[in-house]
Amino acid sequence: MTESFSWWRIGPSVYLPALLYGIGQGAIAPVVALSARDLGASIAVASLVVAAAGVGQVIGDIPAGTLTARIGERRAMLLATGLVSVALAACLLVPNVWGLALAIAATGLAASVWGLARQAYLSEAVPLRMRARALSTLGGIQRIGSFIGPFLGAFAMKFLGTDGAYWIHLGAAALVCVLLLSLPDIESVRRNRATNPVVLQSTRAVLREHFPVLRTLGVGALLVGAVRASRQVVIPLWAEHLGLDAQTTSLIFGLSGAVDMLLFYPAGSVMDRFGRKWVAVPSMLVLGLAHLLLPLTHSAFTLTAVALVMGVGNGLGAGILMTLGADAAPPGGRAQFLGAFRLFADTGSGAGPFLIAGVTALAGLAPAVLVMGLTGWAAAVAMSRWIPARPR
Repeated sequence: MTESFSWWRIGPSVYLPALLYGIGQGAIAPVVALSARDLGASIAVASLVVAAAGVGQVIGDIPAGTLTARIGERRAMLLATGLVSVALAACLLVPNVWGLALAIAATGLAASVWGLARQAYLSEAVPLRMRARALSTLGGIQRIGSFIGPFLGAFAMKFLGTDGAYWIHLGAAALVCVLLLSLPDIESVRRNRATNPVVLQSTRAVLREHFPVLRTLGVGALLVGAVRASRQVVIPLWAEHLGLDAQTTSLIFGLSGAVDMLLFYPAGSVMDRFGRKWVAVPSMLVLGLAHLLLPLTHSAFTLTAVALVMGVGNGLGAGILMTLGADAAPPGGRAQFLGAFRLFADTGSGAGPFLIAGVTALAGLAPAVLVMGLTGWAAAVAMSRWIPARPR
């Protein structure tokens, strides 16, 4: 590998599409349930429609790895962008709630292909000494887009109703396609870096050979995903428990997200300089501690303080799962391994809210929050135990 590398050669064509895609996802996130309700869905059914995106993403993780390995990273991202465009058009046209659910599931499927392909691309194109910064920046850019998206969606909805949010995502997807066409193919990146070609392996062979990593580090990723997802659930629920109005709750959540967004590059820099554990373990310890403190809050001020601590914990871990997956992935089966690794993380993200719901139904909200705090500390132990001393 040569030491020469230019951020400007691939950075704009990787990060700008990620920003646009994040804006699109953020734009439709608040309106999916409203669209389902407009089609006559009950509150429970509307919640299932929202959850369909996560189901589609989990279903698509391993096939996304196989597809990316066969057609290449850039083509996979283009295909995913085309799929999400078709799914969004369906969201605008379907006459019933189940059609909407299928369309939303398709957006999740497209997100799995898109996310895996861009992660695989950066894992290959960026030198190891800069990998964590590249991937944490990717995660941070996505979060910034998701933060901007709802505001653009709200502006469009003034003129187009709930359809405006879907049009924002469609417009962003069209721009993404144009930018991806300028992205250098990964084979040309390999040639320019004098990297030897690798022998590709089948998905089954990759999973069988690297199962020991998946059953250890992959389980750690599952725990991390669960704790991260719980943050988006427990802050609004505890705010409602305290009797705060929706506007105050949104402000608290927004402040937490703003702190989160500020830390992605420092987190990547620490990982590159000192090692992955120096970010992964503190991130989970802080996030777990914040969950344990949450039941002690009794006002908007104390809830805001704990929400800011949660933002710090989550921001410290920006890009950590993508970086760990890239470190562990074999050169000959990178995309297939990343698909399996992402399956663990996405399963955790989907399971976290269900765990909160189950414990709340049995014992109440405060015990559920405490369980997630302990899960965060279990994730810290897993990361400390299973992250290797040096990345591949």
